[in-house]
Amino acid sequence: MKSKNKKSNKRKSSKRKISSVQIIALIAIGIALIFLAIQPNFSKRSANKDSKKLEIPFTKEGELSFISKQNNSTIKIIDIEIAEGLAETAQGLMYRYSMSDQQGMLFIMDIEKTQDFWMKETYISLDLIFVNSNMEIVRIHERAVPLSEQNIPSIKKAKYVVEVIGGFCEKFKIEEGDKISFERTR
Repeated sequence: MKSKNKKSNKRKSSKRKISSVQIIALIAIGIALIFLAIQPNFSKRSANKDSKKLEIPFTKEGELSFISKQNNSTIKIIDIEIAEGLAETAQGLMYRYSMSDQQGMLFIMDIEKTQDFWMKETYISLDLIFVNSNMEIVRIHERAVPLSEQNIPSIKKAKYVVEVIGGFCEKFKIEEGDKISFERTR
């Protein structure tokens, strides 16, 4: 009789162990389902917070004038940020989500040579204006595609590059052969 009870007790305890394992598994599955249900919303909130953290505000450091090749008249004056040195030129207009047609960035390169730019981490379409050391516009690349890593070459030697919002050159009729002038205010 004792042996039957032991067998019977063993069966009951193994049933209890299975039941405990099943309960733990169900709890784990429940937690996983809850996590999966809230995870997409959590990711969206995190992405929004991160993108807002990374946005870099415009800082006026000077003014730049576009000058007509026809009659030397001023076509348009904009506020500019100035990018000099490796860190600033590498950063450029990355992590900007908006820009007005009253703003731009002037890159002052160390030496005049053919320049290569790209739109990595740049969220707005830009017109890239390549300018030689005589302050003459030698090439315009209009409406560069946001976030593209495709090379945008100056083709001709350039000492300066001006980046403005996409469509700027068409809107204000800025053309190759026009000139620029700028002055620092900071």
